[in-house]
This record gives sequence, structure tokens and C-alpha cells, in this order.
Amino acid sequence: MSRLNRILFALIAFIASLPQVNAQVKPAIPINTAVENVQKYFSVYPVEKVHLHFDKPYYAVGDTLWFKTYLNTNLFNYASSKVAYVEVINGRDSLIQTMRIPLKNGGGFGQLVLDPQFYAQDNYRFRAYTKWMMNFDLDYYFNKVLTVGDAINKKLGAQVSFAPDGSRTKTTMQFRSKDGKLLAKRKLTWEANDGWDAFDKGKAETDEMGRVVLNLSNKEREKFKKGRIVVKLEDGETLVGNYPLANALWDADVQFFPEGGDLIAGLSKKVAFKAVESSGKGAKVKGKIIDSKKKEVATFADLGMGMGSFSMVPQPGETYKAVVSFENGTEKTFDLPAVVENKLNVIYVSQDAESINIGLVTNETYFKQIEGRPYYIFGQLNGHLVYAAQVSIKNSAVSIKVPLSELPNGIVQLTLISPDGQPLSERLVYVQPQQLIDIKISTDKPSYAKKDLVKLKLNLNNYLDSIPATYSVSVIDETKVPFNDDEERGIVSNMLVNSDLKGYVEKPNYYFNPKNENRLEALDALMMTQGFRRFDYKDLIQGKLPTVRYMPEEGIVISGTLRDNTGKLQNNAGLLLTIPGAAIKRDAYTDPQGRFIFDKLVFNDSLKATVNARSNPNYRSLVINMDPTEFPRIDDTNAYKSAAIYNIDENLSAYLDNSKKEFRTSTLIEEVVVTQKVESKQTSKDFSALSGLSMPEHRIDGSRLNGCNVLTMCLNTILTGITYDSNTLKYYITRNYNQGSRVPVQFFLNGMPIDENSLNSIQIPDIEGIEIFLRDDLGTVRNVYQNDGVVSIITKKEKKQPRMTMAQIEAMLPKSNVIDFNPLGYVKTRKFYVPKYSTAESKATSDYRTTVYWNPDVNVVKNGEVNLEFYNADGVGKYKVVVEGNDLGGNVGRQVYYYDVK
Repeated sequence: MSRLNRILFALIAFIASLPQVNAQVKPAIPINTAVENVQKYFSVYPVEKVHLHFDKPYYAVGDTLWFKTYLNTNLFNYASSKVAYVEVINGRDSLIQTMRIPLKNGGGFGQLVLDPQFYAQDNYRFRAYTKWMMNFDLDYYFNKVLTVGDAINKKLGAQVSFAPDGSRTKTTMQFRSKDGKLLAKRKLTWEANDGWDAFDKGKAETDEMGRVVLNLSNKEREKFKKGRIVVKLEDGETLVGNYPLANALWDADVQFFPEGGDLIAGLSKKVAFKAVESSGKGAKVKGKIIDSKKKEVATFADLGMGMGSFSMVPQPGETYKAVVSFENGTEKTFDLPAVVENKLNVIYVSQDAESINIGLVTNETYFKQIEGRPYYIFGQLNGHLVYAAQVSIKNSAVSIKVPLSELPNGIVQLTLISPDGQPLSERLVYVQPQQLIDIKISTDKPSYAKKDLVKLKLNLNNYLDSIPATYSVSVIDETKVPFNDDEERGIVSNMLVNSDLKGYVEKPNYYFNPKNENRLEALDALMMTQGFRRFDYKDLIQGKLPTVRYMPEEGIVISGTLRDNTGKLQNNAGLLLTIPGAAIKRDAYTDPQGRFIFDKLVFNDSLKATVNARSNPNYRSLVINMDPTEFPRIDDTNAYKSAAIYNIDENLSAYLDNSKKEFRTSTLIEEVVVTQKVESKQTSKDFSALSGLSMPEHRIDGSRLNGCNVLTMCLNTILTGITYDSNTLKYYITRNYNQGSRVPVQFFLNGMPIDENSLNSIQIPDIEGIEIFLRDDLGTVRNVYQNDGVVSIITKKEKKQPRMTMAQIEAMLPKSNVIDFNPLGYVKTRKFYVPKYSTAESKATSDYRTTVYWNPDVNVVKNGEVNLEFYNADGVGKYKVVVEGNDLGGNVGRQVYYYDVK
């Protein structure tokens, strides 16, 4: 029996056996009506989850990043998304790249070259989602921070540490050159800014060890959150480095969460706590609970990641405080929630193989007020209503068993609801009654030599109804890429836990590692302290369903509206789409609303497309209006930014040292004498008005505008990180626009300011490049033009041109009935290179690879056995094999295996 059928069967059985209530008291909303209304939502609003498996946990500039995209859905009677989106967002919340990934059987894959022209040393957040997921909260997108070091371009290395010093922060920095030498006795200037204005600055000189101590003022603490310290150091040339200040000011907060939501007077309750440092990571703590008379009533200590729990019996009219000691010696006091008397809570008691045992509890005083009243208990798991019961309160403690054996794995959300549909109390419980996908890994030998052939065998037992499954395999040299696997966001922890919780989950694999003895206790503390709000029961019970704007995508869609030049909609008019690079030639006709659509398209990114309406008799008067592609806003407060690694040079030292060797070996060539004169390209630095700007976040080559008829229409799609507002006819930095800012971008043409109305007067073939500046650290442009960001358009240097013919002039005139554009296509995939060392000559070469093998497209055969072969690299030590998998039934699996290379 499939999982969905099991769930529906179980739910019917639950409802059929609902406990009866006293005849005198009837709920305002009958249980059958409540269940029916809630089930409407769950049956027509599928839950889609996305996961990314990367070949390794961090990278260096110049690497190729390989990834597999997994889609997990809870319903099987609808056409799930066939397209996923993967975005790359840098440490300053600027969108760097968007990739479109085709999905087949719940999986897709791609790669990203970390081109030194566009990527620098930073913490990059990878965000993944489907269009269907855009209907719901951003918190449920896949988010993961990958740190990228730089062993190629970065000329200034630094190690930074912070320490409190009264009203200032003592900042110690040690600088090294590109080759690792200490930069002693070097003069420098520094400035601390919030991205715009400097709030502290000064001059200094390094000591004999390349160190310098700076004292930053703490007066404007809020500016530290997004602030950076910019250093300019003289070493024959000016070396510039900038470093985040997010961890400069240490602080911590501790929150307390009584089980079920309330501290009920006279009732023994379990209270969970979560201690979080200003970095967003858990803080190691211990402490005690005292009452108003400073009497100690409980003690506690965290289990790890700053979380834990304790029990206490709160007294009526009493107040409680927690005295918390942190690892750095700081002691703080926090208030516990107020004690209440008139509450009913749902609590978790225990679970076994057959059921979850929960209770409804209150004190004797409130029990007398609600005796005999009916309440509802709803249980929801991964978008399925798996339990529904109506309970009459006959005692101050009511015991309930929720059948467990037929449920899928994941988080059960148990909610106590009043008879009029108001949620009163909630408890999350993790359950795993079903086996994970069984993945067994073995090698033909327990240990190998360098460059030996490895024969890897996988036994993939996809046990449920022989549903199609897909897997990915990564093999890395862990000596060169050391990483604690507890920190990893694997497919099991992601699909079963992270994807259902709001906020940052630290060390997600910790809860699934059998070596961690307290993992289940820690997991329950996580269930009590983390947010969960995919929907509002109050609205669902009343039959209010959320609005849907986006449907699951079957493929790439190009659409728009056709009008004539008076604005009249054109019905039954023909349009032709051509994408020569993908051999696509397709026609479509407009509907009565003038709408046209080309759907289920398949083509790679960066291909030129044309939509043509010239087949119509009145084509000269027709105007094509293309639909813009909508993407979600950049959530610059995303909690997963807490996973960022600081002091990258130090933390990734082993990997970056190896990257230098790999880069020299695989990239550098013998000296070449160039005799031809190379024409240098102009940049914004060539114009005095823009010389104070730093490096542009993006540069768009003029060749990308080939075929563009109307410059403004093309700018709307190619300006990365910029949003066009059709109401104000202005351009804005996307991240600030989404936060409500309406300060526009300033355009420049060859260093001269221009307004938006002048853009279409620029001859498109004359454009050499467009540079986008999302920041103005020194304010050299912003202070003059009161702008937010700069778009600098640079034209080619004038050359003597022959006189143009009339045909050439007509060709340059914008045409409204023919639109040329570059739509976002699918990422162009390539195969991971696996070298062969079958001869002595081939083994004589150097192989510094860190990812030894990557296969994102492993499919299950009939007997579940897969045999793979690859050769080791030069590294010795432990090699780590990671296999992740997902099937169309929603089952997931992950396995880690090690072998030795000597």
C-alpha cells in the first residue's frame, strides 16, 4: 500500500473512532466540518521541498561547484514541479546568479564555475525553490551557506579577532601577503562603515608580526550588524581588504519555551530553552531558575547548540527569572514567561512503535471551569492531516494515543483547538516509524594506494512499491577538505526536519548521527524551541484558503500580450517564437484577452530568442508586451546567514594551500610572448566622476545586447540586482526596494549623469559594457546625486565609420512587433571528468583534486545494485563517500562511508 493510501486510511479510521462528547455541550463548529475544511487545504495545496547535494562543503575561487537538486512532494495526484531554481547570494545580500534546473523523477543537476571575474572570497548563500513554493513563506526555501576562499586573486590575507574593551571593541588584525609572508611595518588606513556611511576610521601601522590593534567605537551598535571594516594597506601597491563586523560585538539572548506554550500554576511543566549568540549560533550555557525571593527552584545546562530543558512547578502569583552563565564568563538574567492559571496545554509524554502518547493538562482550578467542554486535537505531518479527534475534558489530565505505525517519517504538529476554531496550544514531535531508504556502500578493498582504481558498489534498496528513485554520489579527499559531518545539511535532516522549521538549525546532521548519544533528547529540545507555521488553522477550519499566484511549472514558459498601437487587445493573432540555438520554431495564437503563451520549452541558458508578430496583416501597428519573469525577493534577514565562516584564510588554510598547487598545475602555462597589440577595455574608473567607486558587482558585455531593439526593455531583464518599477519608471536596487526604499539608481553614460528618459537614445551597437555598482562605500557618488546604486554605461571609443545606408538606419530603429531577448534557460550541464591512471606514464602526473568522484545521476536498477569505478588522486588519508537519494514516494536516504589511501 502506498504511503498516501496508508495515511488516508488511517485518518478515516481516526475520525470513525472519535470519542463522544457530553450531549449537553456541543462545539460551535462540528468536528466533521472542521476536518472537511482542513482536509480541503491539505488535498489541494501540496507541499514541495527542495534539497541540494553539493560535492563538497566549501570551495575556492576557480573551482567548479557540482550539485544535485532533489524535489520531494507529499501528494501524488497532481503534476509536480518540473523546474527548480537555484540562486547564489553573496555575503552582502546581492543576487549573483540564478540557475534554472530541469527535474526528472524528482531530481536534476548542474554545476557552477566560480569564475574569478565574478566570485571573490566570501560566504555565499545558495537558495533553492520551485515556482509553487513561491506561493508560501520564504522561510521554507532551501538555504545553505557555502564558503568560498581565494587562492588566486586575493593579495591581502588577514586573520581578525574581536574582544570587548569597555565602550570600544578591540580589533586585532594580522596581515599576510599573497605568498603568506607577514606584512610587518606597513602603514594603513581603515574605515568602519555600514555599507554607506563611515561610523569610525583612522590610521595605523603593523608591528613586526604584521599585527595591528584597532579600537572601534561601540556607540552605533546597530551598524555593526551589516557593517564592514575596510583596510587599505601599503605594500608597494595599495592592498584593500574588507571584513564583516557581524561578530565584533558579543551578545547573547536566552529564550524559554514552556511545553505547550504556558507556565500553568501548580502544574509540573517541562520548559525548553535556547541560548543564541549574536552570531546566530547556539551558546554553551548553564544556570538556575529563581523565584521572586531568589530561591532556587531548578537548574539547567544545554545539551549542545545552546538548547536543553528542565522541569519546574510554577506557583500562582509568582514570577521567575533565569540566571545564566556563558562560557566566556559573562552572567545574564532573563525573565521566564508569566505564570497563568486559566490555560489548557497539549504535552508530549512518550512514543513507542505503535503510538505517540500525548496529554491535555491543566490545573484543578481551571478544570472546574472547562469540565465537559469539547476540544479538537489535530495532527499534521508533511501536509497530511494524520489525526483528528474531539475530546471531552473529564479530568485535569487527559491521555490520548495517536496511532503511529502507518505514519511517514517527519515532524508531527499536534495542535489543540477550541470548539470555535481557535488554536490554543501546540507541540511538535519528531517520529520515524518507517525505515529510511536503505543504502549500503562497499569497496573492493579496505585501503588503496594513490591513483589506484576503486571499485565502489552500492546496494540501493528502494523498498516502497518499486517507486522510481534517483541518487547522487560524492567522493572527496577529507584530508584536504576536513569537515565535521554533523554540520552538514544532508537530505535526511533537510527533508524530515529543516524544511519544516523556521529559523537556523545548527548542526542538522547531529540529530541523525547514532554516535551522538543525546541526539534524540537534543532533537526534542529542537522541536520545542523552533518555529513552525506553514498555515493558519483558524482560517482553514473556517474554510478560508490562501490565494495561489503560481502553479507548478511543466517547463520553461514564454508569454505576453499583443495589442495594437492604440492599446486594443488583439484576438486570434499569430506569433512566431524562434530560438535558433535550440532549433526551436513554434507558433501560437492569442486568446480574446490578447494573451499568447509558448510552454514546455526546453533550451539552455544564454540563447537568443525572438518573438515575431509580422505574420499578421496589420503587423506594422502591433506591439508585443512580454510578461516579466517573477522571482522572490532577497530575504536579507535569513537566519541561515549564521552559518557563515569568518577568518576564511585561517579556517580553510589546508584547502586553499592545495588550491594553489592545483591552480598552478592545471591552469598555468609556459610563458608566451604576445606580439599583437591588445585593445584595453574602458571601465568606470576611466571617468573622474566614478573613480571613487570600488569594483562593480557585475559587468555586462555589450555583446549581450546583440539583437536588442529597445534598450530599456533589455535593461529590465539583464540588470542583475536591479528592479524596474513600472509606476515610477525608475530603477532601484532590488534588496533595498523590497525593504521599502524608493531611492533610485543613478545612470551614467561615459561618466556623465543621465536620466531614464535618455536611455533609449543610446545607440545599442555602440555600447561596450555596462557596470553595476550596488554599493558606494565612500559615498563619492551618493552624496552628490542622492542616489542608491550606480549603473554605468560605457560606449566604444569613436572610430571613423562610413556613411550608413538607409537600410542600416532602418535596422537600428526599434520595432515593437519583433522582440529579441535572452530568456533564462536551463543550466547547461557537463559531465564530471574522471581521469584514468592505467599506465605508469599517466600515474607520473600530479593530481591535487579534492573531489575525486561525482555522479549526480545514479538510477536504481532492478536488483538495486550499482557498480561504479574511479581512480584516487595523490592525496593520502581518509576518503569520504557520501550517497544521498530520494524517491517519488517521498522517501529519503543518506549514507557515509570511508576508506583509506596510503
